[in-house]
Formats: sequence, C-alpha cells, structure tokens
Amino acid sequence: MFTVEVRDHIMIAHSFKGEVFGPAQALHGATFVVDAAFMANELDANGIVVDIGRAHEVLKSVLGPLNYRNLDDLPEFAGRNTTTEFLAKYICDHLAEAARAGTLGRAPGELAAVRVTLSESHVARASYEAPLR
Repeated sequence: MFTVEVRDHIMIAHSFKGEVFGPAQALHGATFVVDAAFMANELDANGIVVDIGRAHEVLKSVLGPLNYRNLDDLPEFAGRNTTTEFLAKYICDHLAEAARAGTLGRAPGELAAVRVTLSESHVARASYEAPLR
C-alpha cells in the first residue's frame, strides 16, 4: 500500500461535558498538528498516490473553518464533545468526500483509504481511518 501524507495545524478552543473530562470541562485551548494520509494500492499513470499540492490545499480548506474558533459556538458541533477522536473523524470524513470527488488529482475510486491523525502533544494523539471503496 502506497501512502502520501500532508500536514497542517489548527488552534481551537472548546469544552467538554462529563465528569470523565475533569478540568477539561472548562473552556480551554488546544493546538493540533493534523496529519492526513491518502492510501492507494497502486500508483497512477503519473507515478503518484495523489497530488501533494492539491492534498495540502484540500486539508487547509477543511481546517480553515475550525482554526481560531471556539468549537462550542459552531452549530454543526452543538451538543457534541469535540474530542480529539471526534475531530479526527470529522476531518477524515471531509477529506474522504474530496477523494471520492476526484479533487486530489486522482480519479474517483482509485484511492483505498484516508487516515487523519491529530496530535495534541508529543505524547498524545488520536486517529481515524476510513476505507474509500
């Protein structure tokens, strides 16, 4: 399996509901390093998995509406705990849509999977991976 990864970051604020979160129930900030991996069983005729430039632009477009925002204020997240795991899936779902639409420089149906990893720090991260077929 071939993989191409691109990276960006977001700075957000949010709070969590539930005693399990302890002090994180209060409003707090987080900076996430976001790694997006695109996977294919075969390289295309150009010798690539996806166009790296396009992949980075798509990632930036997905992250843009979240950056420097209080996620508690966004209607699409109302009533949700925007945990690292939740955000990894949210971002992955949007990247999968772009992959299925062919906006990454690869024909729809040729990519096998997308994985998103959000790193909260050098000791903690969460990922979500989705097949595209």
